Amino acid sequence: MIKNADLYAPNPLGLRDILLSSSQIADIQPEISFSYPGTRVIDVQGRKVIPGLIDQHVHITGGGGESGFASRVPELMLSTVIKAGVTTLVGLLGTDSRTRSVENLFAKTKALNEEGITAYCLTGAYEYPSPTLTGSVGDDIIFVNECIGVKLAISDHRSSNVTKEELIRLASEARIAGLVSGKPGYVHLHTGADRAKLDMLVDIIKTTPIPPKHFRPTHLGRNVEAAVEFAKLGGYIDFTSGENPSQSAERIKEAIGQAPFDRITLSSDSNGSMPKWGPKWELVGITAAKMSTLYETILALHREQGVPLGKALCLVTENIAKALEIYPRKGCLKPESDADLLILSENLEIEWMIAKGRILMEEKKLLAKGMYED
Repeated sequence: MIKNADLYAPNPLGLRDILLSSSQIADIQPEISFSYPGTRVIDVQGRKVIPGLIDQHVHITGGGGESGFASRVPELMLSTVIKAGVTTLVGLLGTDSRTRSVENLFAKTKALNEEGITAYCLTGAYEYPSPTLTGSVGDDIIFVNECIGVKLAISDHRSSNVTKEELIRLASEARIAGLVSGKPGYVHLHTGADRAKLDMLVDIIKTTPIPPKHFRPTHLGRNVEAAVEFAKLGGYIDFTSGENPSQSAERIKEAIGQAPFDRITLSSDSNGSMPKWGPKWELVGITAAKMSTLYETILALHREQGVPLGKALCLVTENIAKALEIYPRKGCLKPESDADLLILSENLEIEWMIAKGRILMEEKKLLAKGMYED
């Protein structure tokens, strides 16, 4: 039982009591009288309680590799996920699908689920034809429980430069697989900074019957104008928290003022490499993305850009849960939703993390770690 919570579900509901039973929320009321042997009561004394965050772009097996073998980013650790307040994530591959594999990715996804986080994954990588587990994108989506779509890169000097026809075929295969398996069945698109931007996607939406929801471009902070155009056509647009949460928040605020709000999402690109390129696309530096920037960007959107906290939270809760077709099980706090929630301090820091009804962090003290973490 969580008592006296200033509840953001993600919209603000005021003071509420929240009753958790096993892995779900059993009830939410202004006051709940409940007594049962062994029940733990946590009085948060008016602190804010929000849904667990959803991060749909995570290099769980590590990304990188653009600066040699030593530049391979390490795989994601459970403690990193807990501290970042992420209770649900989607793992994927990036530039490197040679020293990283779909097999590794799927295994790591299953491991994170065993450790207490809800984890999904995407088959494929930057390249086309897509690397897969079964030999088929459609079969991966249909027969691998955790697999919900496919990854591809466009408008980038590291991509395979797919044609319009190739992208149409890939999206059609993912769509049919999604229909058969009851999954979203989408193409998650790393979008680079090339001049083409989202032109091919806009053309496909306008000239074919494929629904816009099956194309999910990301890293759109560098393409806000093109992103807004795509969102107005009914597509989801995803921004990346990146190295500078303040800058990311500024670009998201620009999009909020023009695009349908419920089509905007945010992800971290965690454990992916962040190469810096020169004027001739030569590598001049490289760093790695951090999952902690996801919530930092939400705070910057609220504190620096004036977006109400509940609305800002929608980008990493309600909006993305609906995009992934896991709402209202995920992305909100209401009866019968999964018991994924965060308790914040007075200055909005993440102090408690509960995933699937299990307390994984209490007053910033980790109660769970990966098997091989110190």
